[in-house]
Amino acid sequence: MKKQRRTIGAIVEIDLKNSNYCYAQILNDGLAFFDLKTKKRLIEFDVLLECPVLFFLSVYRDVISQGKWLKVGKLSIRKEFDVLPMKFIQDNLNPEKFELYNPNTGNITRTTKDKIIGLERAAVWEANHVEDRLRDHYEGRPNIWFEQLKPQV
Repeated sequence: MKKQRRTIGAIVEIDLKNSNYCYAQILNDGLAFFDLKTKKRLIEFDVLLECPVLFFLSVYRDVISQGKWLKVGKLSIRKEFDVLPMKFIQDNLNPEKFELYNPNTGNITRTTKDKIIGLERAAVWEANHVEDRLRDHYEGRPNIWFEQLKPQV
């Protein structure tokens, strides 16, 4: 694996190990994972400028720094990524307690369960769990890691 620096705007290639590749862009906070699966590696990345986003996630630092996902290009960050979606936090000791995490400011505020519907849990993902989630998405099946992170009540 190739050591590399985390570079804002860099495009990383995710090898799904089944002759398919997906791509994500490194943002100030986390990554934007594009809804694009290819059989051939991309060499031109402009297609990603219009590509829908599947989700925004944070991954462990070594995913990038140890080259588990290689940087293969760089693009300007889309204006719509200036404001990332809110995430939720659920208290493990008191599962009825919820908070909203704003990845844009770092602020955390109390909230209710009905306000977190449709939000991602604030979490840091392992590379293999993201790869599983991408494969499952394209195969049309539920993902165990995503299911485990849904609100528990």
